[in-house]
Amino acid sequence: MTPTLEIVRTPRPTEAAAERLARAIARVDAQRGACRLAIPGGSALAVLPHVLKDLPQGTWSRVQLTWVDERCVPASEEGSNRGSFLRLGLPPPGAALPLWTDDDADPAVAVARYGREFLRAFAGGLDVALLGLGEDGHVASLFPGHAALQAGGAAVFVADSPKPPPRRMSLTLPVLRATPLAVMMAAGAGKRAALRRVIKREEGLPTTALAYLVIATDIDSEGESDE
Repeated sequence: MTPTLEIVRTPRPTEAAAERLARAIARVDAQRGACRLAIPGGSALAVLPHVLKDLPQGTWSRVQLTWVDERCVPASEEGSNRGSFLRLGLPPPGAALPLWTDDDADPAVAVARYGREFLRAFAGGLDVALLGLGEDGHVASLFPGHAALQAGGAAVFVADSPKPPPRRMSLTLPVLRATPLAVMMAAGAGKRAALRRVIKREEGLPTTALAYLVIATDIDSEGESDE
């Protein structure tokens, strides 16, 4: 299947991304009675409160939540993506599967534990993912040119992230590639060069392999091509 890229240019990318994400979650929930969702940290996390406003009542309580990536730090630390989610103060989802927990110490053990639980609780797949975009074109903790792009299984340990902190866990590219829909929020002029590379489907970028990517952005199309 040819990868599909859809771009929604709007002065309100957070709300636009939330609308698309909520629509997808509600559709899957209506079909299956639950939705398997992966979320990031960072600025894209601002989408979630708007998602909950857009969802039909009771839907969030059936969401099976995990993270596209995580820093290998306790949830109490500012850098923790799971901690950032908890600090939003949103209602708890139906279930949550962390990549890294406060009890984890050995990354290899954490990767194996996550793989088992992802297979058991998520049947080894996702229905939809929310993504942010790094200024170098990375998503999750999959950096262009990094060896982690070649990893199989559900999760990979990244010992030398180009962006601090260096120790991270990430969903693998095969998991993201198999996800039917990814919604990305890319806001601010600092993401312009990276967005241009994503739109051109530059070889080696993790986004190029995604099955269906919707990008909500406030960056204009000057100097870019959607073809």
